[in-house]
Amino acid sequence: MEFSIRQAPADRVRSACVIVGVYEGGAMSPAAKLVDLAASGHLAKLVRAGDVKTRGGACTLLHGLAGVTAERVVVVGLGKDGDLTLKGFRDAVAGAVRAAAASAAREAMLFATEWNVTGCSAPERIRHAVAVAAESQYRFDQLKSKKDDDAPSLSRLILASADKPRAADAAALVQGESLAAGVALARDLGNLPSNICTPSYLAEQAVKLGREFHFKTTILDRKDTEKLGMGSYLSVTRGSAEPPKFIVMEYAGGPKKQQPVVLVGKGITFDTGGISIKPAGDMDEMKYDMSGAGSVLGTFRAIAGMKLGINVVGLIPACENMPSGTATKPGDIVTSMSGQTIEVLNTDAEGRLVLCDALTYAIRYQPAAVIDIATLTGACVIALGHVASGLYANRDELAQEVAAAGAAAWDRAWPMPLWDDYQEQIKSPFADIANIGGRPAGSVTAACFLSRFARDYPWAHLDIAGTAWKSGRDKGSTGRPVPLLTTFLMRRAAAA
Repeated sequence: MEFSIRQAPADRVRSACVIVGVYEGGAMSPAAKLVDLAASGHLAKLVRAGDVKTRGGACTLLHGLAGVTAERVVVVGLGKDGDLTLKGFRDAVAGAVRAAAASAAREAMLFATEWNVTGCSAPERIRHAVAVAAESQYRFDQLKSKKDDDAPSLSRLILASADKPRAADAAALVQGESLAAGVALARDLGNLPSNICTPSYLAEQAVKLGREFHFKTTILDRKDTEKLGMGSYLSVTRGSAEPPKFIVMEYAGGPKKQQPVVLVGKGITFDTGGISIKPAGDMDEMKYDMSGAGSVLGTFRAIAGMKLGINVVGLIPACENMPSGTATKPGDIVTSMSGQTIEVLNTDAEGRLVLCDALTYAIRYQPAAVIDIATLTGACVIALGHVASGLYANRDELAQEVAAAGAAAWDRAWPMPLWDDYQEQIKSPFADIANIGGRPAGSVTAACFLSRFARDYPWAHLDIAGTAWKSGRDKGSTGRPVPLLTTFLMRRAAAA
């Protein structure tokens, strides 16, 4: 979808569709007032008659409204005047764009920047509108032999208002487009089947992205990681025919001496559970176990598109977790890059085994902060459902910063405990640490495991097992937490 921003009068534009907002009780947004005036009060009459719904997110499509030059008018309900939240704004934009796309219109003018949203500036409204509109039109049909020619689609969305766009508005449009492209990349990678999206494929995409946006990409193969002593990471890939790829991306948008933020994404392109094999039901969804890696690639696409002034390193330990005669077995003890030994009690707790060596590798960058992202535990889904990602951190300030970025991006994360009391559960009689701590507080003990490898820098862990994809009828990748990570980095760049 193509996006643009411009000054335009809602009542006099020649467009296939204009989108305006109306509040409960009949109050209208400025653009809706112009449309109503041009239509000699007919819009207000329809609202009073109940033919135009005003509850939050409800949409009404009007054709050939007399006096209005646009072919169609989509009227979206905004709820109570003065009570429009960020969620309500996003719901209204999504509903309106879907309504316009369901018509024959291929272009629409959205007058959403004039809607007053609690605690949300005009540039923020622009970023959210673009991101939501792109998300509502996303489809993954690349692998279908026949495309749905009748599928609704807008080819162009114009963010319009009565005021002349400011420089901050134009910048916000670019940011919104870049964020949308990053989310789409993460969703595409997640939705690809594991016979296509292999560790080698992820590496190829990272190299391609680096060439397009001029940042350095290095791919470490098995021999490279063996030399580094990444015994924990390599233990996961022992049962697979697919070669492991440790992906390193270095985006240098800030001053040379600026300490980078390091993003570490779990890249298990398919997770059978290994010898501790998973049940067959829904195992196909384990292609999404590389969603942490996808979010790092998507975030790099977003910040590079924005030309963000910050240094960022992306680390992706990519491999498969498969059962075979050479696979790691429960009870095996492996040595991590840090030198700590790990008793592998369950080979299905493999995410922490690949992440721990990446967290050790991150030390060489003397990072300002490290954030790892992983579909790590089913326990996090039980704790938080599919609404919030689990957030753990070894610095309260960093936890607050990440949570605030998630709230601003509407990609929320909820702080969870990382107390030493839980470390008791992952003690091993035979090694320095066990890779599981039993059923109680499974997400917490997984984070505690990772914390032992992240003591040298400020570190946060995002458990996205409940938020990275959807099951059921709307099955597919969500692209989360690209919005959270991108917003975090945008705020860091602005502060710098």
